[in-house]
Amino acid sequence: MKKLIPLLLLAIQINVLQAQQLPAHLDGKMTYPVFDFNPWVGVIKTKAKALKYDRDLEYKVVIDVTDAVKDSTRIMRPLLEAARTYNLNIANGVPKRKMEMAVVVHAGAVNALLSEEAYQQKYGVPNPNIAAIRALKKEGVDIYVCAQILSVYKIPEDDIFKSVDIAISARTALITLDQKGYSYINVNRD
Repeated sequence: MKKLIPLLLLAIQINVLQAQQLPAHLDGKMTYPVFDFNPWVGVIKTKAKALKYDRDLEYKVVIDVTDAVKDSTRIMRPLLEAARTYNLNIANGVPKRKMEMAVVVHAGAVNALLSEEAYQQKYGVPNPNIAAIRALKKEGVDIYVCAQILSVYKIPEDDIFKSVDIAISARTALITLDQKGYSYINVNRD
């Protein structure tokens, strides 16, 4: 039995690495205009011409994140989608100065925003989402967590990673951002 445990751990690590790698047919076809912390935040090179950057528009988007943490050892997929959305717009010619993004996190997704200590205590591993949060914040992406769901889940506000802003609720955050002209994108699978 003791000999099987290391083999099982190795098999799990290989499976995780394979899940994060791009398929062979995408080798050399991806670009990473801003974010490159995961292969899946890349943009496939294309010669598409429709709906290219329009200098008369303000590019404001709010990403709604509710999917629960499914694999505590990997960056959660909705955060990858937020980074990819940013990369897609930059690849489409949108200047960084015209790109505004907010991420509103609620429901089971709040656990991805736990501080290193709180995440370690809950899952027994370091929080892989912190690298994504730091990268997004560095580019000016606002990240909000719903105070209502923190109360429901009994998560103290001090257990949330410090660079995340706490909003009274996800609904008020989404309504406020909508009124400020942000386009809504739902990247959840649940």
